[in-house]
Formats: sequence, C-alpha cells, structure tokens
Amino acid sequence: MYKAKVEKYTLNFKRPSGTSRGILTTKDSWFLEVWREDQPEIRGKGEASIIKTLSPEWNEHYPTFLEGVANNINHYIANPEELHDFPSVFFALETALKDLENGGKGIIYASDFTKKQAPIKINGLIWMGDKAFMLEQIKEKIAAGFDCIKLKIGAIDFETELNLLAFIRENYSKDQIELRVDANGAFPPEQALDKLKALAQFDLHSIEQPIKQGQYKAMHDLCKATPLPIALDEELIGITDFEQKRELLTTIQPQYIILKPSLIGGIKGSDEWIALAEELNIGWWITSALESNVGLNAIAQYTFTKNNPMPQGLGTGQLYTNNTPSGLTIANGHLILT
Repeated sequence: MYKAKVEKYTLNFKRPSGTSRGILTTKDSWFLEVWREDQPEIRGKGEASIIKTLSPEWNEHYPTFLEGVANNINHYIANPEELHDFPSVFFALETALKDLENGGKGIIYASDFTKKQAPIKINGLIWMGDKAFMLEQIKEKIAAGFDCIKLKIGAIDFETELNLLAFIRENYSKDQIELRVDANGAFPPEQALDKLKALAQFDLHSIEQPIKQGQYKAMHDLCKATPLPIALDEELIGITDFEQKRELLTTIQPQYIILKPSLIGGIKGSDEWIALAEELNIGWWITSALESNVGLNAIAQYTFTKNNPMPQGLGTGQLYTNNTPSGLTIANGHLILT
C-alpha cells in the first residue's frame, strides 16, 4: 500500500517575464510525494505544474482535487485513466512513482545523462520585453555558446520584432545561429500569412503557434501555404484521446509539434504524440513549461531517452529566485547534470 502528500510551492520570477498572455511574476506548483507504507523513508517526488492561463485543468477547485488524489493515492495508482483530463497531476504521479521505483533519489530514467556523461542540446529562450531588453538577452545567449535561439514574439510592435531578427541575421548567418520564434497564437488568421512571409526573410527554423488553437482549417491552410515551417504548441493542449490526436495531425498536417509533458498528459501523452508524429513524418521536440527543477529534471531525463538530436526547449530554472535545489546547469548551449 502507498501513502502520499501534496505541498504547494510558489516560484518567484527574478524579473517579470512577458508572454503574449501577459506578465508573470509568480507561478504555482504542487509537489506530490509518494511512498510505501512499509518504507516511509524512501519517497518519490513529482511536480504538478500549473500555468493558470494555459493549463486545461486549472480552476479554483484544483488544489482540493490534488489533495483528494494524495488522500486516495492507491485508487489513482490503480486507476490512472481517471486523471485523463488532469495532465499536470498525471505527470506528477507518473514521475513520482518512477522516482520511487529508482530509490527516491531523483532518478526517473537512468541513462548517460543521469550518469553525468552526456548533455542535451537546448535552445536559448529570449523573453518578451522592450527592444533593449531583448537585444541584451540575445547577446548574452550567443556569448554563452548557444547556436539555437528562440524568441517569443507577438507582444510588442511587429516591426520592432522584425528589426531584432534583422539585427541577428546581420551579425549571424543561419549556419551560425538557428532562429526559432514563438507567436503564442498572437496573429489574426487573415494577417498570418503576410506576417509569415515577412518573417521568412530571416531564414527562421520555425514558428510556433502563429494563430490561436482550435482553428483547424485556418491552421491547415496556413501550414500548406507557409514559407517557413510551423510548429503546433498550444494546439495539442486538451486533446487527450488518441484518435483525436490522429485527427488533429492528419487534418492540420503541421511541419512540427512541440511536446510539453505537464500540459499534454505527461510521459504517456507525450509518447502517444511522438508515435503519431513519426508515423506521419512530422518533426517534434520537447519543451519544459516553467516547471521548478523537480519537473524539469524529470522532463530532461525523459527527453534524453528519446534520442532526438534537435535542440530541445529545456530551461534551467534560472528564471526563479527560489527554485528547488538541482544539479542541472547549462554549458555551451547544452543542459547537463553536474
């Protein structure tokens, strides 16, 4: 028999972080600890990470539901399908149990990554802000050894964003720096193609979610006509049925999909999306979603097992003043465990 407890943890941003949905100063997570009654000293830990404007299961009853899961942990371990519509909770339970199986030492998947023998190539993330702030971040990432940079766009003036991209390309060719942009659904469908044409002149690797999710025909038309590859991100959130996933991908036919385990059903959900993408010749990569180091550690270990050579979207928790302890760090554009 198992026992469990859950504890809320609020992460504080070092500086307000901008997205197309607004400015974030704090972010809540809940840590789920699971142990066997006869071995209470060995505990597995998972993170239920919530972005209140994005997580499909978020409402005011979420904390109470999570307490109920902890109080009835044996039921949910036996019936994980009941967490189908609670991807963050499912991910927390999945990873807590894997941690427990491996001795409660933060090892979710043993590999050369956890043995500190191999890194994961990642992109450097540029947060939205004024031109000077974004330019400062770009220079820092390049100096830190990144050769893949992702910029969040759609929150400031589009011409200013084009100027930032022009600055990068004036100084670094596509062979020196791979550029990805993330619009977070900011473009009106009727303007999207023109904006993509303007962006394409800068030899971008891809653009994430140019229009809001749920507009399958408009997104399909855009993916068909686009001058640069489109990656679906928010589009995957809330799609839990396997056949619905297949329908989405076959209807839209994107060039890439982006997997955020906390938002799309954990490791099981990510595995389903990957299987479908590979069957349909759609590229993919994995991204963290503002988790603490607890969740990031699990996502990084999972990512390493997938053997995807593309730069992955894994942060290092450097955004927060009070992140949980971790051996995760960055060296020359790679995530490593030290």
